[in-house]
Amino acid sequence: MNWSGTEHHRFKDHLNEAILFSRRMILALIAVFLLFGILVARFYSLQVTQHESYSTISDRNRIQVRPVAPNRGLIFDRKGELIAENRPSFTLSVVRERVSNLDETIEQLSSLVSISEQDKENFYKYLKQRRRPYEPVPLRYRLTEEEIAILAVNKFALKGVKVDAQLVRHYPKGPLFAHTVGYVGRISENELAKFDEPTFERYAGTHSIGKIGIEKFYESELLGSVGYEYIETNAHGRSLRVIDEEHSNAGSDLYLFLDSEIQEAATKALGQRRGAVVVIEVETGGVLAMVSTPSFDPNSFVTGISVKEYRALNDSKDLPLFNRTIQGQYPPGSTLKPMLGMGGLESQIIQFNTRVKDPGYYQLENDERFYREWKKGGHGGSVDLKQAIVESCDIFFYDLAFRMGVDRMHAFGLYFGLGSDTELDITSERHGLWPSRAWKKATRGLSWYPGNSLNMSIGQGDVLTTPLQLAVMTATLASKGKRIKPRLVASVGEKPTELKEESHYEGYDLNWDFIHKSMADVVHGIRGTANSLGRSLDYKIAGKTGTAQVVGIAQGEKYDGGALKEAYRDHTLFVGFAPADKPKVALAVIVENGERHGKTTFPVVKAVFDQYLSSEPMESKGLVSQ
Repeated sequence: MNWSGTEHHRFKDHLNEAILFSRRMILALIAVFLLFGILVARFYSLQVTQHESYSTISDRNRIQVRPVAPNRGLIFDRKGELIAENRPSFTLSVVRERVSNLDETIEQLSSLVSISEQDKENFYKYLKQRRRPYEPVPLRYRLTEEEIAILAVNKFALKGVKVDAQLVRHYPKGPLFAHTVGYVGRISENELAKFDEPTFERYAGTHSIGKIGIEKFYESELLGSVGYEYIETNAHGRSLRVIDEEHSNAGSDLYLFLDSEIQEAATKALGQRRGAVVVIEVETGGVLAMVSTPSFDPNSFVTGISVKEYRALNDSKDLPLFNRTIQGQYPPGSTLKPMLGMGGLESQIIQFNTRVKDPGYYQLENDERFYREWKKGGHGGSVDLKQAIVESCDIFFYDLAFRMGVDRMHAFGLYFGLGSDTELDITSERHGLWPSRAWKKATRGLSWYPGNSLNMSIGQGDVLTTPLQLAVMTATLASKGKRIKPRLVASVGEKPTELKEESHYEGYDLNWDFIHKSMADVVHGIRGTANSLGRSLDYKIAGKTGTAQVVGIAQGEKYDGGALKEAYRDHTLFVGFAPADKPKVALAVIVENGERHGKTTFPVVKAVFDQYLSSEPMESKGLVSQ
């Protein structure tokens, strides 16, 4: 009955089981080695072959590169007074890529701090512009301390929202230098479209750009170079630490020829009137003052002007946004007479003692028109050049123009910069118009007539000049023919700007002295047209008055300012230099529809020269008592 044990030994094959076990072990080991080999290969691929690629991707997720905007260069006047600075301001920004529902986030922010519809409109507009990924887009500038605190408390619920301290341009003088220094504003879509790639990179982190004036002309020097911060962030994009940093370089500071005190004196004297003043240092061409009134506050444009405020400025009949000093083109009136008198002497058309009959009108041969004298009945008998300048006799210059002809007048006027861009270091300057035969033929298809020359001689007809051109002409007269290119900026950082002589008309000293003496008598002579100005001065200047017609007066009619609307009344002008004997500074003043010099231009001239000469040594003032 022991059959079960026998049966068991009969079916159990230990050898086969051992072989089977061995085979299975080998297969298992092969599988293990294969899997391990794959793991090693993958490990090698990740750690060696593709290390650089995955390392870069990892760093991109972990490290953010944040541009650091450079500090914009400061602007100082010639005495070191600050005209344009940078002030810290807290800005509320949104990083679009970190916000899942942008509209909801904006509404949430609006419930916490004041955000106007204009702010939202600007934000969405700038959001569409070309920008770098993860670049914060400003939503609100100039947050108050209370608003900063509210946003800080709610920070945990405001993913993608940033509050940063930024430097924002500020103009401490407000409207005083608005037209000359200009202002910065947000970079527009059109400006971005003009950026090449290097320029786009240079403006990384910078949201503003010079729009007009010195801010625009010297944009490259003021901007500086961008820096970068390499910031480690966590999985939620929150900054942990700054790993590395490339410092930004601040823009260069600008030092101007402009003088705040002279600028302020001229502005105050002009008051509410529409007008312009340009003051130039004769030796250097440096512009000491450049005033256009009325003006505006450039600070309104820095972070975006409201539609309402801009419309008020743009629609004003007084044109506060219009820079009259370089864009206003006015008939210069009689302010041209000393220059033309010099031209007559130099071309030997006239001499010092040349006299012209003055019955109160001038008539060309075979011409029925009477060219009127501004003074009823004329200046008595006959007039010489000196009397013609001192009393501003039109008849003498009508005759001189007829004898000189347009070709000589045009050529001589070019030496003084008439009809051409002065190339001042700001943009938007207009050329004015100093007519010639060729110009009239080309623009109107007409020949030049002698009557055109007569109108040209008294600064009427087609002649147009800017106040800057008149100041340059006067400085050229004061320096006896040396015309220096006008400049606003004296130095960029420590590097002085180049002073360039545009032309030099030598001329005879006797002729120059004669013209200077005649211009001094305009102010200090008994019969001078600016005699009332001279009586108020305790120093000696040289000058010339001018009156420019705004509307034409028909033959036989008389000008009556009281019967005209203010906008149709004559402009008043004055050009001059001081001291009369050793000119250091020249100026041009125009008051639109000023009509009477005594109440309009003379107070401005006195205020400017008083201010300039108050800082001069006593011996260089050219006192009248001396």
